[in-house]
Amino acid sequence: MSRFLGDSHGREHALFRGGAAAFDPVLPWSALNDLLERNRLVPPRLRLVRGGADVDPAAYVDEVPLRDGGHARRLITGALLGQLREGATLVVDAVEELHGPVGALAAALERDLREQVQVNLYASWGTSHGFDVHWDNHDVLALQVAGRKNWRLYGPTRPFPLYRDVEAPPPPEGDPVAEYLLEAGDVLYLPRGHWHDVAALGTPSLHLTFGFAPATGIDLAEWLVDRLRADERFRRDLPRFAAPERRKELAETLYAAIGEYFDAEAVDRFLLEHDGNARLAPGIRLPWGATPEALPPGDDAVARLLTTRAAVRRRPDGTVVLFAAGHQWVFAGAAEPVLTALAEGAGRTIADLAALPGSTVDAATVRALLAELTSAGLIVVEEAPS
Repeated sequence: MSRFLGDSHGREHALFRGGAAAFDPVLPWSALNDLLERNRLVPPRLRLVRGGADVDPAAYVDEVPLRDGGHARRLITGALLGQLREGATLVVDAVEELHGPVGALAAALERDLREQVQVNLYASWGTSHGFDVHWDNHDVLALQVAGRKNWRLYGPTRPFPLYRDVEAPPPPEGDPVAEYLLEAGDVLYLPRGHWHDVAALGTPSLHLTFGFAPATGIDLAEWLVDRLRADERFRRDLPRFAAPERRKELAETLYAAIGEYFDAEAVDRFLLEHDGNARLAPGIRLPWGATPEALPPGDDAVARLLTTRAAVRRRPDGTVVLFAAGHQWVFAGAAEPVLTALAEGAGRTIADLAALPGSTVDAATVRALLAELTSAGLIVVEEAPS
C-alpha cells in the first residue's frame, strides 16, 4: 500500500498482477448466487447494462402481490438469466454492505486511504461493452475476482475533473494509451478523470470496483465557508448602496478575516474533521445491545469501532476528544489508550483494553466506557467466538 500511495495514487494508472485465486475468498460465484437469492435486490441497487445503457427493469423485474394488498418488486429468474445470456452486464452497487468479506476489505482500504470506499460488482458473460468509453469522478481500484476482462485506457483530458465542475472533460481522441487483459487476481488502479472502457471476452467474468474520492481543495473551501457562518462579519448584509469606499473597506476587512481561519494549520484541521465525519457502519449485536448493561458478560468480549477513520486528540486541559460520526466526544484523559486502540480498527477484548501499556483504568472502568460508546452507536461489543 505504501508503494501505491507514494508512486501512483492520484497521478497515473497502475497494474498489479496477482495469483489466480487471490480474491476467491472475497466473493466467489457461490457467494454472488447467495446474495441474489437471499436479498431483495432490484433496481437501482441491481441493474443490467448493455451497449452503454441500462436495460429496462420491466424486462427482468416483476410486481408480486402481498397479502396486505401491497406489492413487492422481485427479480424474474428466467428473464434475468436470459438478459445475461444475451450479453447484459449485471451490476450490484454497494456490495460491501451485503457481503462480510467485501465489507472487511473495503474497511481495510478506508483505514489506509482515509476516504470512504464503495464497492460495486460487475458480472458479464458476452462480448459486448456494458459501458461505452467513460470517466469516473472518483478513483477506482478494480479487482478481477474471476475470469478475464479487457481494459482500454485513454488517459485524462482534463486534470482533476470534479463531480460539480465548470466544464466537462472533452472526449479522448486517438488510440488507447494502454490496454490490459486482467486475469483473476489482478488489480488495476485508475485515478479519477481517466477515460476507459471495459469489455468481457465471451466467458464468465466477475470483478469488483472499489471507488473512493480523495478530498480536494474545493472540499477544503466548502469547509471554510461553514466555519465563516459562525462569524457575524460574514453574516452581515453587503453594503450594496453604500459608497464605493465603504465596499472596498469591507472587502479588505473580510479578506483579512478569512486569514484568521485559513492559516498554516487549516488543512490539518480540515482533514481531522473530514475523518471525524466518516460514516458509521451498521452494527447491531443482539441480545446484549438492547439490554441495560449493553455488553455481554465476561472480559473476553470483543469491542470494535464502527467507523474506519475516527481520530483521538488530547486537549491542553488533559481531556481527550474522539472525532467520530460527525461529533466530538469528550472523555477524561485516562480513556486515551482505550480510545486510541479502538481507533486503530482491530477488535480488542475488554481484558486487552484494560491491560494496554500506559493505561490506568481497570476492566470495570473499560466496561463502563464501552457501554457509553455502545449507547452512542459508535461501537459493537460481541461475545468472543467459541
